Amino acid sequence: MLLIAILFFTGIAASSAQKRKDIGLQLYSVRELLPKDVKGTLQKVSLAGYTQVELYGFNIKDQFWGLKPAELKKILEENHLKPISGHFNMFPYLKSGEQAELKAAISAGKILGLKYITIPWLLPDMRTSAQDYKTLAKRLNYAGQLCKNAGMKLAYHNHDFEFIKYGNETGMDILLKNTNKKLVDFEMDIYWVIRSGVQPYTLFKASPGRFVMWHIKDMDKSDRTLNAEVGSGSIDYKDIFKQAKLSGMKYFFVEHETNYKPDIIGSITQSSTFIKNNILR
Repeated sequence: MLLIAILFFTGIAASSAQKRKDIGLQLYSVRELLPKDVKGTLQKVSLAGYTQVELYGFNIKDQFWGLKPAELKKILEENHLKPISGHFNMFPYLKSGEQAELKAAISAGKILGLKYITIPWLLPDMRTSAQDYKTLAKRLNYAGQLCKNAGMKLAYHNHDFEFIKYGNETGMDILLKNTNKKLVDFEMDIYWVIRSGVQPYTLFKASPGRFVMWHIKDMDKSDRTLNAEVGSGSIDYKDIFKQAKLSGMKYFFVEHETNYKPDIIGSITQSSTFIKNNILR
């Protein structure tokens, strides 16, 4: 019995350790390379130390840079990259409720084996008032149910505009309050949270377990509007990763929105190397 218990808990530890080895990349980080050479770029992403990816760039006409979801899935598998989430804009649904892009995104996500369909961005005219966010929350709940029916979950990714106040509440407050926890999760972009003047811990504490994914990119020490490789900027990711359990974080993705250096692959490699050597040890 003791031996079985030891093996059981050793197995749990080994499983957790394996999960901690995974480093994800939001493929928007290599947007200048990917449409020109999908296969070659994904191979470089894998060689840079990444095992998981978050997709972007889907549209009904061209799918993913001219590739159908099944074709992209094959290339990802060949390079040992597991797609966890995808960013899908679906503005027509979010603005008016028109569902063609929503259903296309869910169909693509199901083929790819995604765990999350993620809303990445709101156009300026979609976020002008508290009522806009309340309407958005209702649409997120409905889309979340469709995702659940397809074996996935919906997530919402923030920038800084969600922290503008409307009376006593921010847009993020409204979304967290009015979305169904069973249907809608959140992907915290830590850089944008900090840039807005809020600390991640404040949100984790107020809504524990809801921020199941993170975007991690550092903040340039001399110009906070620029990203920096993880570990080279002003954000203390070692401390933030200690809050992963409170957050509910299951997956994280490095993202470089502002590629301010010419060596894109070198930049994402530097971030993954720091994470591997200093955070996931």
